[in-house]
Amino acid sequence: MTVRRPIIKEDRLKRTNRLSLMLNNREMRALGIYCNRYRVKNKSEFMRETIMKAILRRFTEEHPTLWEESEPTLFNQNVSQ
Repeated sequence: MTVRRPIIKEDRLKRTNRLSLMLNNREMRALGIYCNRYRVKNKSEFMRETIMKAILRRFTEEHPTLWEESEPTLFNQNVSQ
């Protein structure tokens, strides 16, 4: 059996950027209670999905118009990092 190299598209989706998050005791306890109650097995995946849902919802609410200013948005990719 030969091992195939993954598709290049999958390489672009590989997570290589680290993000650190600090919580106070009450926030950490609330997160723990939530994860236990709703059987969240992977806190990293849960927080990543929750953050991205909030970002995408905000972008959807502030969708571009014909008269949009030249502020950086998800739809305007000419933004320097």
